Amino acid sequence: MFEIIRAGGWLMIPIILCSVLAIAITVERYWALRMSRIMPKDQLPKVWMWIKNHELDGTKLKELKSSSLFGYVLSAGIAASKHGRDAMKDAIQEAGNHAAHDMEKFLSTLGTIAAISPLLGLLGTVFGMIEVFTAIMIQGTGNTGVLAGGISQALITTAAGLSVAIPALIFHRALTRRVDELLINMEQNSARLVDALHSDSNVS
Repeated sequence: MFEIIRAGGWLMIPIILCSVLAIAITVERYWALRMSRIMPKDQLPKVWMWIKNHELDGTKLKELKSSSLFGYVLSAGIAASKHGRDAMKDAIQEAGNHAAHDMEKFLSTLGTIAAISPLLGLLGTVFGMIEVFTAIMIQGTGNTGVLAGGISQALITTAAGLSVAIPALIFHRALTRRVDELLINMEQNSARLVDALHSDSNVS
């Protein structure tokens, strides 16, 4: 493996760094975007029980806010509920935007890695071909070792760049879709709370 990396030239260093960073981001985001961490299943029923039993005080609201991102969104909506349905929806929307920003953390970096890795590989290909043509110009076509080294560098960096870019792109799209699904679930469940608190039956 080390011989392959050395044969690829100095551009293998940023490609390897990109691969390490992509792996770290992917593992961290999959761990951070677990449903149990973002949106626990029992959270909305628990909140609704607190409201029905008139147990939702400042302490419980603070606890809800810090429990999860969904709890943060719910707490923002509940805090604004006394100002009416529209104010509650606006507060939930603003908190949802904050939650979306938090969930999308590092995804732009992963997308950038997917974009630049093949370009780094292509740059290595260009440098390898320059080395080949320089060797041909200076020594002619007789020195096959130099020619093979340049071609090897060109092929190795291209393969390495694509090997990093393809998984990075796949995981970037998968994580983006996961964030979208979580946001949709949060929006739907938040809407249920708005309807429950401001329904005609509750008003009357």
